[in-house]
Amino acid sequence: MLTVACIWPAAPFTESLVRKALESLNIPVQILTSIPDAPLKFPLVQWSSYDEIEHEFSRNDSILQSSYIIRKSLIRKHFLSRCIFSYCTKHPESVLKTAWPRTYEIEISFADELDELFADELWELGEELGDTQKWWILKPGMADRGNGIRIFNDRGTLEKILEEFEDESATDDEEDEEQEPNTAVIISQLRHFVIQEYILNPLLIDPREVPIGPDTSKPDILQGHKFHLRAYCVASGALTLYLFNRVLALFSSVPYSSPNPQDKILDLAPHLTNTSLQTNRGEEGVRLLNELIGCHILSTGSEQQTILTAEDVSDILHQIEVVLAETSKAALENPINFQAIPNAFELFGVDFLVVKDSKDIENESKIEVKLLEINAEPAIELTGPRLAWILEDLFADIGKVCVEPFFAKQSSSVQADAISSNDSGWPVGETRRNLVKCMETEVRRLT
Repeated sequence: MLTVACIWPAAPFTESLVRKALESLNIPVQILTSIPDAPLKFPLVQWSSYDEIEHEFSRNDSILQSSYIIRKSLIRKHFLSRCIFSYCTKHPESVLKTAWPRTYEIEISFADELDELFADELWELGEELGDTQKWWILKPGMADRGNGIRIFNDRGTLEKILEEFEDESATDDEEDEEQEPNTAVIISQLRHFVIQEYILNPLLIDPREVPIGPDTSKPDILQGHKFHLRAYCVASGALTLYLFNRVLALFSSVPYSSPNPQDKILDLAPHLTNTSLQTNRGEEGVRLLNELIGCHILSTGSEQQTILTAEDVSDILHQIEVVLAETSKAALENPINFQAIPNAFELFGVDFLVVKDSKDIENESKIEVKLLEINAEPAIELTGPRLAWILEDLFADIGKVCVEPFFAKQSSSVQADAISSNDSGWPVGETRRNLVKCMETEVRRLT
């Protein structure tokens, strides 16, 4: 009997998916809604939200938990930036050299500290801001769901943005409830930000080419929308990495247009694709990547209209696999901020931007992916009911590759032996169920 603590007080949808996954396992399971008092029954799995897990139990190899304790170098934007910078310095041939946008980190509590930063660690960025053809995106290191993201192309605008954040605490209580959602942050509470070069040549597609209901149809005139990909990545032990091959494409609410320095107030709607900022649209802007096969590529600068092919999608998925593996290797080389332990697993939501690059050697347009960020406990409920079935498959797969093998190692039954042999000889690059194995290494093992 496998005992599982399933505790998700703020995420009932996730809890329902975990319970369905546990019911699909080929082993008897007892589900608990709280951590049991001693004596504990082994083997025990804590498949719960991070804050509900008793992390001190990680010292016991008979207890599996659904989160690593320390993984800041993956899920905090400024830590991820430092991690990748350090890795690329040691491995200049790494794909992350081009797959991660140029990034600067700042630690700031008040806007008037910018002068000192530009005279020191942001000196290079100050020189870059002299070129107003380049645009930059500001992201709080520890905020999520699109909060605090701003776009700028000169130093003065950056200063105004930070001044607005500084004043946010004084005006927060005066906001009209009927206004648009406020995405500002309080600078003194966050302090850590990253500034990334804004990518101006995203792949553009009109999601309406893929109607999702009886009341929708393909438009006569197509309009290119920016989108990013949400890939679900499963890390297991220390360390095997899987990519769930059903990748989501999340679209902006309005057609894309390049940022215009003449605009006094820059409209972020064409640029932000986060579903958390578009809750009024439901699942209107959500598609599966595979559903986009056959759609027209509407990117600016395309000399002729082309179609997204199955080969393009396959290439995109392969690039994602490579970038995920390389990012995990970078994190493993930073053991202070990422500690892979053998009795843990975790689901991450990883965001990528797809870029239409016209600088190929053969003068042929090339599709590339850029890593944007990695999220712990991703907001899966925003996927919408139409595609909820892929999440059921995802959690069922997690149970099969992470939970069942743990039970097999803890048991000596014939059933456990059969489970342990199911995924033996699974090579990197091969797909089983709906998971592609991206990487497999062993930095620690169960004692």
